[in-house]
Amino acid sequence: DLQLADPDNPETGSGLVILGMGKLGGCELNYSSDVDLIVLFDPDAITTKDPDNLQTAFVRLTRNLVQLLEDKAVDGYVFRTDLRLRPDPAATPMAISVLAAETYYESIGQNWERAAMIKARPVAGDMAAGAAFLKWLTPFIWRKNLDFAAIQDIHSIKRQINAQRGGSGISAAGHNVKLGRGGIREIEFFAQTQQLIWGGRLAELRLTRTEETLAELFACGQISKNVRDDMIAAYRYLRRVEHRLQMIDDKQTHSLPEDAEQLRQIAIFLGYHDSAALSDELIIHLTNVETHYAGLFEDAPSLGAASSGGEDALGNLVFTGGDSDPDTLRTIESLGFQNATMVDATVRGWHHGRYRAMRSARARELLTEFFPVLLKALAATPDPDATFNRFDEFLSGLPAGVQLFSMFYSNPGLLDLVAEIMGGAPRLAQYLARRPQVLESVLAPGFFSKPPTKKAMENELAQKLKLANHIEDVLILTRRWTNDRRFQVGVQSLSGRIVPRLAAHTLSDIAQVAISQLYIRVEQEFANSHGRIAGSDMSVVSLGKLGSREMTAESDLDLVFIYDLADGAEASDGDKPLPPSQYFARLSQRLINAISVQTAEGSLYEVDMRLRPSGATGPIASSLQSFIHYHQSESWTWEHMALTRARVICGSAVLSEKIDQAIFETLIRQRDPAQLLADVVHMRDRIDAEHHTDFIWDVKHLRGGLVDVEFIAQYLLLRHAHKHTDMLATDTRTMLLNIKDLKLIDDSLAWSLIEALDFWQSLQAMLRLTIPRAMRKNRDHSIPQGLQGKLAKAGGASDFKTLVAKVDSTAATVLAHYQTLITDPAGKISPPARQ
Repeated sequence: DLQLADPDNPETGSGLVILGMGKLGGCELNYSSDVDLIVLFDPDAITTKDPDNLQTAFVRLTRNLVQLLEDKAVDGYVFRTDLRLRPDPAATPMAISVLAAETYYESIGQNWERAAMIKARPVAGDMAAGAAFLKWLTPFIWRKNLDFAAIQDIHSIKRQINAQRGGSGISAAGHNVKLGRGGIREIEFFAQTQQLIWGGRLAELRLTRTEETLAELFACGQISKNVRDDMIAAYRYLRRVEHRLQMIDDKQTHSLPEDAEQLRQIAIFLGYHDSAALSDELIIHLTNVETHYAGLFEDAPSLGAASSGGEDALGNLVFTGGDSDPDTLRTIESLGFQNATMVDATVRGWHHGRYRAMRSARARELLTEFFPVLLKALAATPDPDATFNRFDEFLSGLPAGVQLFSMFYSNPGLLDLVAEIMGGAPRLAQYLARRPQVLESVLAPGFFSKPPTKKAMENELAQKLKLANHIEDVLILTRRWTNDRRFQVGVQSLSGRIVPRLAAHTLSDIAQVAISQLYIRVEQEFANSHGRIAGSDMSVVSLGKLGSREMTAESDLDLVFIYDLADGAEASDGDKPLPPSQYFARLSQRLINAISVQTAEGSLYEVDMRLRPSGATGPIASSLQSFIHYHQSESWTWEHMALTRARVICGSAVLSEKIDQAIFETLIRQRDPAQLLADVVHMRDRIDAEHHTDFIWDVKHLRGGLVDVEFIAQYLLLRHAHKHTDMLATDTRTMLLNIKDLKLIDDSLAWSLIEALDFWQSLQAMLRLTIPRAMRKNRDHSIPQGLQGKLAKAGGASDFKTLVAKVDSTAATVLAHYQTLITDPAGKISPPARQ
């Protein structure tokens, strides 16, 4: 399919570029080396009848070339061939276009790839095109001006391949003369890292051979004569040992035998009388190399791992080049990862810029710096592999990396927190992936202190909102503040710094503060257009978990809007006047939108209006008179149960008192006991029919679970409040304590219900904080190992198995109490006509 410009010299003008890399590029092949190649093609230099399949044609050509080189015949094979030094080998074909290569090196090329390109030379194909490509690549390889970040990254390449220090001394038996301590790779990187820094300004350092480079480094004054002589002598010696090792079986091996007899044989092959003589000379060279290599950039700041043990405590962490480093895989395994190959491949993918967050050079440089600390933090979790995968998912969703990575680099302790979240709280990890900026709040003073009071939070948010110029700014600032505060509660809950009840109260206070501050500003903006209705007010009533101050990380808001009109009020007094019902309905809708609309910072909360008078068919905002009338003559028992948790959270103080009185009078009304029992049973059965589950982690709807405890408390309150008006309370625990104090049920039964409530609420809070809803509903999804201990602790159990048993026993106990207090009495009476 390709039309050659000169069939007698097919490579001339062909546009096919084959670069020799590594030992082949530097003319330093071992006895049994493979050859590292990069295959490129220039579509503009090629004439073809089928330009659309040009990529496929060159991939096929490359595959055939590799096959010719590697296939064994009667006389053996030519060379083992490795194509993995091309740009992002896991994601690109065997042969790529020159333009694709140029784009890669220009935008994503890493410093280790600059080092690899030092030895590159055209070895086949269109030699002129190959030379032209390398000329174009010159500014990438040889930077005349390196910024601090680039120099730091070059330093970190050197530090990343430091062999593990300490412990026993170097021994000859089993030593890898290429990758081991004091080995050939350290000599090569000693030379190449300095070439990267100085070669842009000192053209004489742009050499491909290691020995020549070491000599020129001395000539340029970068190393001493002693260092030059030691490193060149060691390089020649270790290369000779490497050649002899590979001559034995024509294997690409670099390790001396561990077996004493085999070590003696290789010693004799190298000209020694015995293995001791080999060992003595070998160790001299290895020690010299190790000493000089350790001194390279010794004044450079250490990697982030130094703050928690340093790289000395880890060992090799090498993610450069095309091959996985065996010592790195062993380091990863030693930290507790089961799938070191997966971790290694994933990290290499990060460095190839496969995620948006990793596409800038600065992001990759920062990752290199703090990665040892990150890996140790991930390894410290109960399931390192699963935690690593969640961090990878986190990284994949980031829009950018530099700002966050800079924060990690400057505050390595953050990585321990991130690892804890990734390892033990998948839901919080998902939230963090969507809102990584909340990590900034961790650095604020007092993040791990006891949460502030509601009054202090009101002042804090009000102060922040003074910076808002428009309502859009108000929405963003309110969300940012709310997200930070909710994240603080989540982190403190996860780490056990606050008890579940305080966490629930704080989450509820955060929601109330956010809504009340929003309401002030939404009402003002609304009044700017429509004015106000003289002598009229509106208040916001919360029910459900916000009303009872029992919110969890997933709670939505059950809200009711109530307004009170002055006599004779007909319309607002603004430029765009509205009649009262329309005015307050629109104002309510504006507030709902301000709470629930999506912005760059997300939404605040989901709003549920179904508990308003007449439910979904009722008006968005109700007048006080219609609210009172509805609950006096039309509302159902289940609505009275919902009212047990109702409280005003913002709006007019005068109106709030009137609403409180209306709720009070509804709750203390004397009820027909039989009708009340029938209604409660009917409502509970209806909920069970809709949400029935025997899945133990659905602690809300599980029979004997949280709903049953709440129904018992609300039933008893409605049953006896007409005689004991002081028993009213919005939260379930206080209801039960009041019921106990009034001796309405036995003390033992009351305490049993209170203990069950505490257990269910603590467990639910941790489940909702840590596990996404879809996972909780999927009975085939097991609880992550990293979370099992936290759930057990939240449930007051010694271990996860004990927790599961406690769930079963608590559910059975509560269900028995429900039957005693509600089901059995209801069955003994004639069912009245339900309201």
